Amino acid sequence: MKYIRLTKEQLDEMHQEFINFLATQSITAEEWESIKRDKPDVAEQELDVFSDLIWEGVLSKVEYLEHFSPQHMFLFKVDSLKISMISVEVENESIDITTAQGYKWLQENFMKDEVNLYSSSKLLSDDRNNDIFVLIRQGANITQGDLYKWFEKFVEVD
Repeated sequence: MKYIRLTKEQLDEMHQEFINFLATQSITAEEWESIKRDKPDVAEQELDVFSDLIWEGVLSKVEYLEHFSPQHMFLFKVDSLKISMISVEVENESIDITTAQGYKWLQENFMKDEVNLYSSSKLLSDDRNNDIFVLIRQGANITQGDLYKWFEKFVEVD
């Protein structure tokens, strides 16, 4: 397995897609029940293959990611060759930008000396999707990039 298995909730939401996946392998509902009962290791492998297929599809479409911690915001833009990052750092440890109050403070004070903006970029590896997956495993969330697009007006991004 390349990524991680989808959760039970995710698999439940993708029930029809999973049925279609089984159908592409000519596995009927009755056969699937038999596999789950008689060959649980094979059923586990099918779930892993399906999860990887879903992850590949999702990761291939990712353009923006965000990761927040109490004093940092990491905003990522991913293209075909590189990943660019804008980092927002709040020096005042009493401000927690993961809270509504702290985020409001950041919105009102992002140009003050207590807030540092940085940018960097790096080339993606040969496995773009895995590079993105690593960021997700570290806590990043896939977004539409609104914050990245807004902050890039204030920093020079390679």
